[in-house]
Amino acid sequence: MKLSRSASWFLLAFGVWSWFIWITFVKNLWNDGSGLAFDDAGDPTAYFWVHLLLAITSFVLGTVVGVIGLRGVRASRRGARGEEG
Repeated sequence: MKLSRSASWFLLAFGVWSWFIWITFVKNLWNDGSGLAFDDAGDPTAYFWVHLLLAITSFVLGTVVGVIGLRGVRASRRGARGEEG
């Protein structure tokens, strides 16, 4: 399957964006002072574990989508160089 150059760049950007957003979210989750992520004893709550699982899943999916985009970008560049020569 061939991806267009614009679709490849979109997927790559989505992968990078996913990492940026979810790293920020995990930092905020870890430093949560509202009592949602950690109870009074400082132990993680169910809210923490569910959102950490969501973040990890998003890291994995963002990585997969980004790698697909990166491969598409590389392939489109190889194809463009092959047409020039």
